[in-house]
Amino acid sequence: MKNVNPVVWFEIYVDDLKRAKKFYEAVFQLELSEMPMPPSAEDHMKMLFFPSNMESMNSASGALVKMDGFKAGNNSTIVYFMSEDCSVEESRITGAGGKVMKSKVSLGEYGAMVLATDTEGNMIGIHSMK
Repeated sequence: MKNVNPVVWFEIYVDDLKRAKKFYEAVFQLELSEMPMPPSAEDHMKMLFFPSNMESMNSASGALVKMDGFKAGNNSTIVYFMSEDCSVEESRITGAGGKVMKSKVSLGEYGAMVLATDTEGNMIGIHSMK
């Protein structure tokens, strides 16, 4: 499986699913959808999916997850979201309840990035070629 993105899934753990949903939908202008859970999990785990094409071998998708026993924030893995121009999403972060940790910075020929925390304390990255 050469030249295939090995990352297939990510989960961002949250404490307040409604608040986190509002943040991600506002910043990225997308709609998250609820994942129906099996009866054995529905009382201790809730998930909201990011839009995806699960058939594609070259992309990854993921979900916001609220699960008993798993707190949000203070993690060391950063998910980077793709953008046309990361300054656009950066301008929405504070109004959506998050905090810009590092304003748009040039990565030279590799584009640019923004670092922010969401409403749950999770660090996220936004990357663009502009």
